[in-house]
Amino acid sequence: MIRKLAHLNFVTNDLSKIIDFYVDKLGMKIKFTLDNKQGQPFGYYFECGDSTFLEFFDQAMAAEVWGGKVEKLANGIQYKHFCLEVTGLDEYCKQLKAKGVSVTDISLGMDNSRQAWIADPDGNQIELMEYGPSSLQLTG
Repeated sequence: MIRKLAHLNFVTNDLSKIIDFYVDKLGMKIKFTLDNKQGQPFGYYFECGDSTFLEFFDQAMAAEVWGGKVEKLANGIQYKHFCLEVTGLDEYCKQLKAKGVSVTDISLGMDNSRQAWIADPDGNQIELMEYGPSSLQLTG
């Protein structure tokens, strides 16, 4: 069952400018980072209050970690997906499948949260995420 909007995801080619804007100018705090195998942070979770986040990834580093291609980014269209925090992820996915919605298998993300993916009719990616006791969104 949907609990709330968990995060909005964007990619960037300049994390330093993003950090400067959201932390130094807007006053947001970094809750945690996701690091590649070399220990370099490539993903940042900025707190928006009440365990809601803006999530930014360095596009090239994310492609190295998860695959995919690096694309030319145009101003204002770096949005990638939105995430809904859900409870009872297994049951919710079963309900969606029963209604004809294509749902990925549930997996454990780098942030220690369980997740599955769906898309709306226009192809917009939607992450369904269930926090657990070791989820970085809760523990930092």
